[in-house]
Amino acid sequence: MSGQAYDIVILGGGTGGYVAAIRAAQLGKKVALVEKDKLGGTCLHRGCIPSKALLRSAEVLATTRQAEEFGVIAPEVSLDFTRVQSRKDGIVAQIHKGVQYLMKKNKIDVFNGIGRIMAPSIFSSRSGTLSVEMPDGSFETLIPEHLILATGSRPRVLPGLEPDGEHILTSDEALALEALPDSLIIVGGGVIGVEWASMMNDFGVDVTVVEAGSRLVPTEDEEISRELDRLLRKRGVKVLTNASVLADTLRKDASGVTVAAEQKGERVELAAGKILVSVGRAPNVEQFGLENTDVKIERGFIRVNGHMQTNIPHIYAIGDVIGGLQLAHAASHEGVVAVEHICGLEPHTHEAHRIPRCVYTRPEIASVGWTEAEAKEKGFRIKTGKFGFKPLGKAIVYGENDGFIKVVIDADKNDLLGVHMIGPHVTDYIAEAALAQLLEASPWEIGSTIHPHPTLSEAFAEAVLAAEGRAIHI
Repeated sequence: MSGQAYDIVILGGGTGGYVAAIRAAQLGKKVALVEKDKLGGTCLHRGCIPSKALLRSAEVLATTRQAEEFGVIAPEVSLDFTRVQSRKDGIVAQIHKGVQYLMKKNKIDVFNGIGRIMAPSIFSSRSGTLSVEMPDGSFETLIPEHLILATGSRPRVLPGLEPDGEHILTSDEALALEALPDSLIIVGGGVIGVEWASMMNDFGVDVTVVEAGSRLVPTEDEEISRELDRLLRKRGVKVLTNASVLADTLRKDASGVTVAAEQKGERVELAAGKILVSVGRAPNVEQFGLENTDVKIERGFIRVNGHMQTNIPHIYAIGDVIGGLQLAHAASHEGVVAVEHICGLEPHTHEAHRIPRCVYTRPEIASVGWTEAEAKEKGFRIKTGKFGFKPLGKAIVYGENDGFIKVVIDADKNDLLGVHMIGPHVTDYIAEAALAQLLEASPWEIGSTIHPHPTLSEAFAEAVLAAEGRAIHI
């Protein structure tokens, strides 16, 4: 058996992996990408894209049901969930073809098989060589100068609430539902949990969210959490915070599930058609031969430095497997950083809090930088500004004027520390706030930038001006 030599081999063809492969090819490297499933990984096939396709259908349904407010008469509005799923699958297939095209365009060798790191052997005196088991049972040996691990993550499972595909689901199984349940208990009120709560509520499902912490989306600014909680409850979503599901009380039958939860010492009985467990994601660090290396693991994640380099200099890791913000755009950036460092460049690195975070509920949430509480904990003397969407012309036209934008500013240096948004389509303009932070723009500079009217982005300028007592429309 002979091995194939490469400058860079990437294990995992998700968003981070394939972006890293493209950047390496652009820099003239001979690149191989190993993926056991489909190119695009979790984000494309079981995460970002399919869930946002479903959320879009839910949004259209909710808007259509309010059509008369816009003077549009749409009698007998109904939902064909089979077509919703078909549209979602078509979107995924279209983007998958696009990724495959990019691999061919950039002359990247793609191995569709199960990759496993080999211990030092006749092929290489150091760890990092990959043995790839192909679908036909044959093996390929890839010998890289540098190896990038991009193995991703999977939904975390709670003991006693293991997914069975029928009564107990994770987001993976929920994306493949053939029919909507009448009711749904969502265990976990983080990002994925509240997105599914918003979506299923719009689809007409009776939703209960059980969150162990004191508030929904606990990593967001507290005011954002309170507003989301208020708006979900207003739509009929039941929210139990400071509550834990008692897994040993779970009962399943043909009609669905029953389970008890404990909330502040009191027992609450719950019943629904299905349970969706949404308690975060676990890194994939097993079953690909990591034990054949001396790569360090901390708290279950691969440890890396600012350039995505592990303690083994020729092995890098990116994406969900290293922890931090488990976001597709973070993984993509990390992939570029890893490749450029391998190639001797000086890539721009980001502190985690400067990476934009988005939640695709209705209304959406978007944020970047420190929350108010985090800024205070770090010793900053702060000032804040806030502007609601209710007086904003474009929001009124849209018929979506709930929510607000909040800015957190260093009162001494006048630096922008954080921006937190909840409102219509805020994920589409959080990038302005991220750019402002990157360029260290002052509130005066942001407020003095002419924002076109009528647009939703005007709210950002008004929020910044509000911090200085200069907001116009308050």
